[in-house]
Amino acid sequence: MFTVQPVSLDNTEIAFSYKSDDELRKTYLIFSAINAPLLTKAGTKLVKFALKLKLPIHGILRKTIFWQFCGGESISQSEPTIQMLASHNVKTILDYSAEGEKTEAGFEKVTQETLATITRAKTSENLPFCVFKVTGIASAQLLEKIQAKQKLTTEEQAAFERVKQRVNTLCKAAHEAGIGIFVDGEESWIQEVIDDLAEEMMGKYNRERVTVFNTYQMYRKDMLSHLKTAFQRAATYQYFLGAKLVRGAYMEKERERAEEKGYPDPIQPNKEATDDDYNKALLYCINNKQRITLVSGSHNEYSNQYLVLLMQKHSMRPDDPRVYFSQLYGMSDNISFNLAYAGYNVTKYVPYGPIDAVMPYLFRRAEENTSVAGQSSREYRLVKSELQRRKQIADKR
Repeated sequence: MFTVQPVSLDNTEIAFSYKSDDELRKTYLIFSAINAPLLTKAGTKLVKFALKLKLPIHGILRKTIFWQFCGGESISQSEPTIQMLASHNVKTILDYSAEGEKTEAGFEKVTQETLATITRAKTSENLPFCVFKVTGIASAQLLEKIQAKQKLTTEEQAAFERVKQRVNTLCKAAHEAGIGIFVDGEESWIQEVIDDLAEEMMGKYNRERVTVFNTYQMYRKDMLSHLKTAFQRAATYQYFLGAKLVRGAYMEKERERAEEKGYPDPIQPNKEATDDDYNKALLYCINNKQRITLVSGSHNEYSNQYLVLLMQKHSMRPDDPRVYFSQLYGMSDNISFNLAYAGYNVTKYVPYGPIDAVMPYLFRRAEENTSVAGQSSREYRLVKSELQRRKQIADKR
């Protein structure tokens, strides 16, 4: 028998216990800025312009938005973040977040860097997973052409064979290291190719345990049925399914492209529909936990509480290895640290990489915080609440 601790996601003392007063005030200022959409939009344009002109703004970025959302510029620079998270029972997923590689040399560089994260994870129980984007090691144009079933040139076919070799190299290394590896979700017009690669790797490396995880973006109308079909294939071909659930990150781009090209919008009609399918997917995964290992990548408080409830109803221990909760570093600390405090398996995506290369990722994080209803205001409110709590304690001394 085990005792299940109640989980409150409102405890800001636990959520921000890793931050000093000065660090918390800096976080407060950052989210104050992000909480103002016009300021965020103008600031993003200004930073992009400054970087294009090669103005000396790295120091400012390093001490503000990069500090909030990234572990460092290298694996070694990310070590203090890894150790800090581990001291609070939160595991790390090192995510080499450099974007924009478009050459074979660039694809190989990303492959080697991802292998380095696997090598680092092999030496520590505090890094249970690694991650890669297929467009980090392959041409998006090539993937789009393959999904559209267009005939490839001999050169393109050779390039795709190299892509498959890179994917296999990463998944094989993760399997040999005894860790999991996530294949990140991307745009719908290349996602089928990514799904095929991920499922091929699952069939190869998920026979005894889950190594490879595919990502299911629940803001797509068809994703719940897609998850169920993936499970049925896993059951038919006798391998375990690794499922990382997220809501999604390309909504505006998806809708714009659908309108431009005249095909049905693949995105859910509203947030409620996305939330509903996300929670149905959680239920489906827990109901099929004998074959599915679930990573719930959610910043939604209700979904996290719902997953806790599902685990309790299934008499699952908080640290059951078939279920992980995951959030981005620098966001939703009230969810991550309170769940970890209650004994649940929690990971933080910790991006790292050279500042210039990571900025596209950081721009998306800032835009996501302003576009997702209530996200930036919730972060701002929680940090403000903890600052007030600490001030009240200090005043009583």
